[in-house]
Amino acid sequence: MTPAERNFDRRTLLRTGTAVGAGLAITPVVGAASAGAATSDSGPGLVLPGRPGLSHGVQSGDATADSAIVWGRADRPGRLVVEYSTRPDLRGAARVRGPWLTPENDLTGRVRLRGLPSGRRVHYRVHVEGERDAAGQAVVGSLVTAPHEHQRADVRFVWSGDTVGQGWGINPDIGGMTIFEQMRRLRPDFFLNSGDTVYSDGPLVESVALPDGRIWRNLTTPEKSKVAESLTEYRGQFAYNLLDANYRALAAEVAQVVQWDDHEVRNNWFPGQVIDDARYTEKRVDVLAARAKRAFHEWMPIGDDRIYRKLSYGRHLDVFVLDMRTYKDPNDSNRYADPERGLLGERQRRWLIEGLSQSRATWKVIAADLPLGLIVPDGANLEGVAQGDNGAPLGRELEFAEVLRTAQRRGVRGIVFLTADVHYTAAHHYDPSRAAFKDFDPFWEFVSGPLNAGAFGPNALDGTFGPKAEFVHAPPRANASPMEGFQHFGEVEIDGPSGDLTVRLRDGASTVLWSTTLRPKR
Repeated sequence: MTPAERNFDRRTLLRTGTAVGAGLAITPVVGAASAGAATSDSGPGLVLPGRPGLSHGVQSGDATADSAIVWGRADRPGRLVVEYSTRPDLRGAARVRGPWLTPENDLTGRVRLRGLPSGRRVHYRVHVEGERDAAGQAVVGSLVTAPHEHQRADVRFVWSGDTVGQGWGINPDIGGMTIFEQMRRLRPDFFLNSGDTVYSDGPLVESVALPDGRIWRNLTTPEKSKVAESLTEYRGQFAYNLLDANYRALAAEVAQVVQWDDHEVRNNWFPGQVIDDARYTEKRVDVLAARAKRAFHEWMPIGDDRIYRKLSYGRHLDVFVLDMRTYKDPNDSNRYADPERGLLGERQRRWLIEGLSQSRATWKVIAADLPLGLIVPDGANLEGVAQGDNGAPLGRELEFAEVLRTAQRRGVRGIVFLTADVHYTAAHHYDPSRAAFKDFDPFWEFVSGPLNAGAFGPNALDGTFGPKAEFVHAPPRANASPMEGFQHFGEVEIDGPSGDLTVRLRDGASTVLWSTTLRPKR
């Protein structure tokens, strides 16, 4: 019997772990959390009756040079209260009384901290006040604010995507989702969570037989035991990840920048789709997507209702976070000539072009939840940007051709794409000398993932923008389990004085598989 099993009866406990509303909330934690991270005064686990408590730790996100989001979820109705300071002991901390947490928002809430010092670690303490200001036990966390826009500061962040997919959930036998602990140990300034943050269409079973005879065991909850359709079931997808101590420790110490892709709703969805899937009683994707998006905004530490947004980190870095799902056109052969169609929609496309043009940052990172040059099929149709004809831009390639062409004409330098989605890691260099489309400057795309999900790949590259795979690390078979060693995350480190940007592609044990350093063009 594992230590996690000795602490609780999984089947009984997890049936009540994501309950909504007043009453006792019991949250099992799997894995070894760091000291002080995502723990209450009495440690993680049981939220005692009496005063209100926080049921799923704390999270932060969208940290700027002077503000950040802090998130919490109560075990019963109450008011979210956040105290914060640059001192670890929180002596003299400022205090913000946040929103009242009710079942209407699944007892979740966010506070935006304002007036923070730039480029500093900010420590915070969160608790919930009940009736007559009775306060529950506090949970502590910290985050790093962005450097001031003119500051030539060092910046380090990690990115990856694709969490708990293809039936691979939290496995107590291996310490839970340990890749999140490996990311935390690097002490990044932020974590770019690149989409497929949950798999709402990927039910979990208690055990899976592996090809080598081993057994993979999952913690399960009712919401993770079927495809999500109701709002409660979508909420349960996000609650599930926070059952893992590794995930909670990272969330408590590292501000996130989150985006979504398809599996927050279901595989390869697009607006207006009516699905033919016997697992679903609700066939209208727009109905499912509205529920999923509400749960996403309730449970993730995102500062805006709009998913696409820009975040700046000093003189050297602007991050353009894309939403390649909300405005997506239908999946088909992707060979049309209509420039009005695409993945981004007209407003987001113009926002990206103007944002890149106006940016004075050394590096303009485009956080894309779908890769640019990899062919991603959807049955007989195509899911992503590329369609595999290696010729002049067609279909969704048209809008990215416009982005790249305009950037070149306006003298934009330092574009780098970071992405996930395909469940392996790779480095792609794009060059017009190899491309059918010539009107752009060379750039890099770096791919990472998955995070405790099935590993796949590699996908074929489309030659329209002239990509070359400089490095690929992918499993020998489809849907390799996390035990087989093909989990990945990427690390970006920017040197403040020089502006040099180093990318390291790491595996789930944090071993560097490949790296390169990009130097600014003067």
